[in-house]
Amino acid sequence: MKDSKINDSGSDIRNMPPAGGVDIGSQADVDEIMKKYDRESNTRPWTGTPAIIIKAALALFSVFMIYMNLFVVWDERIRRSLFLGIVIIFVFILFPASTNLKQKVNRIPIYDLILGILGAYCFFNFTFNSKDIIDKGTRISQKEVILGAIGILILAECCRRVTGIPILVVAGCFVIYAAYFFANNGRDPSFYTIMRKIVYNLFYTTTGVIGTPVGVCSTYIVLFIIFGAFLESTGISDFFIACANSFAGSASGGPAKVAVISSALCGMVSGSSVGNTVTTGSVTIPMMKKTGYPGEFAGAVEAAASTGGQIMPPIMGAAAFLMAEMVGVPYSDIVVRAILPAVLYFLGIFLMVHLRAKKLGLMGIPREELPRIRDLLPKVYLLIPLVALVYLIIAGYTMSRAAIIATALCILVSMFNKEHRLTPKKFVTALETGAKNTLSIGVACGIAGIIAGVVTMTGLGQLFISAIVSVSHGQLMIALFLTMLCCIILGMGVPTTATYIIMATTCAPILTTGMGLNAICANMFVFYFGIVADITPPVALAAYAGSAIAKSNPMKTAFNATKLAIAAFLIPYIFCLNPQMLLIDTTPFGFVMIIITSCLGMFAVAAAVEGYMFVNLNPVVRIILAAAGLALMYPGTVTDIVGLAVICGIVVLTKLTNSSSKA
Repeated sequence: MKDSKINDSGSDIRNMPPAGGVDIGSQADVDEIMKKYDRESNTRPWTGTPAIIIKAALALFSVFMIYMNLFVVWDERIRRSLFLGIVIIFVFILFPASTNLKQKVNRIPIYDLILGILGAYCFFNFTFNSKDIIDKGTRISQKEVILGAIGILILAECCRRVTGIPILVVAGCFVIYAAYFFANNGRDPSFYTIMRKIVYNLFYTTTGVIGTPVGVCSTYIVLFIIFGAFLESTGISDFFIACANSFAGSASGGPAKVAVISSALCGMVSGSSVGNTVTTGSVTIPMMKKTGYPGEFAGAVEAAASTGGQIMPPIMGAAAFLMAEMVGVPYSDIVVRAILPAVLYFLGIFLMVHLRAKKLGLMGIPREELPRIRDLLPKVYLLIPLVALVYLIIAGYTMSRAAIIATALCILVSMFNKEHRLTPKKFVTALETGAKNTLSIGVACGIAGIIAGVVTMTGLGQLFISAIVSVSHGQLMIALFLTMLCCIILGMGVPTTATYIIMATTCAPILTTGMGLNAICANMFVFYFGIVADITPPVALAAYAGSAIAKSNPMKTAFNATKLAIAAFLIPYIFCLNPQMLLIDTTPFGFVMIIITSCLGMFAVAAAVEGYMFVNLNPVVRIILAAAGLALMYPGTVTDIVGLAVICGIVVLTKLTNSSSKA
């Protein structure tokens, strides 16, 4: 999780000895760089009794969410407004107004208390008076207009504190457009009438703040976040890292391959690229530097792999549940269709890591220093909650019930692990972690709901469709490129969930309605580019976290991470051009051919990016090799034949060159 700076063995980076004298960043280094770039790391310091009270309150919030989803049947508007009201209280308790001010221990300014109580009251007023307010419709009273407006503004302040300014700028522009729309399309253009319409639509209906994003967050997402917190407490991250070491640690450049495998496995559990980078990176980055990888490359490998954890089935981060809701398909469909793109993403990183190791002549870790498979087999039971979760969802259980049952299995499984047995203290900590990690997503979902609400009530989506179709002249590639730029820009420093909601609301319809693209392809496209914002400069949070541990230049690390994650910039285009990659309208033979050509194409692209295949490649060969790889990945028999012929020719040529140089 994002606020997790402690690895699963219970020790933080500060207490870890440098690997073989390798200079690595301390916990203080990580904290400093994360406070600079990641607002979620800037929490108010609480100790002693106040800290215990807040910890207990957060744990009770998690328990209440489980209870509400299991036993309570309330109107969705009541559930969602109550959820946001509680979230607002905790945001003002935990997050200060400024990241630059030195925070006093156990002190909260009076203005934060007032804002927290007032913001919560605005939402609770709707919770407890929902029937009367709903019956009034657009004829809400002046008091309700004022409370709704205050509620939206305070929610915006919460968003500023936990996610930053970018998403607020976008939401603000949308609200201004809504005001312009009502001023020019209503009988009464007075300020109060316009304000009442906007507030009613954005605050008191399920097309605004308490819309689908918050609905999914308060049901599915929060429960899966709690599940992730309990699953991490079982020690599964240690198990994943040990398995990765056992399988790949002794290979050439083994520690980097371990980072790729372990981060893929741990990342699908944590759902946070930054948290995963810190957790697994505290182990893998020192090993990579000890092996001989430069610091910028070591930090980049961990950041790129950790970021990819959010596209790794079956968890896939919180946005996957929203995708299932927005596309209108079962969550299991999203998981199955996401398997091949995720495998190709990690294959691309793995190949570049391997080629870099061969290029530098790096060795692996001696086999005798690595865990043995037979010693790991007794701990396979740690996978039971994860396997059970997937089975329950596929078997037809609701996602909420499946998550709760899987969480209960985490508790049961921990009883068999002496090192990570779930004591009462760890139990409460897991509940607290789940609640904390819900806050940023809940607030971001609320603000993203504003954007979705404006699009719905003004018909702005149709204008976007017309504009992009006009600019792109109906060319899908141009429309995809423009959408990619929007996702990366909007995703900088913003939680993936919020980015996905914005893009799924504004840009996915452009691709589906305007360009005729399959809905799953369009939503998966914006999902991917919302994620890579975490490693794309200038605000690459995961890369900055990796650089803090590697003690490397943050910007160089971010550029290296972007290069390593080249697959994430290619694969979405491929499955939009060829939906068969997502198991859409495909045959078994066709799917097998896609796997073969895509893997070969990814190998060629990786070699071109690294500039190495048996020997160092000159720039001309690299360009030709990259083009051949893309031709193989592009759908079509002719392109496959041409790409394969060119790649085979270059492989033979480089092999002969390598043999002659040795002779």
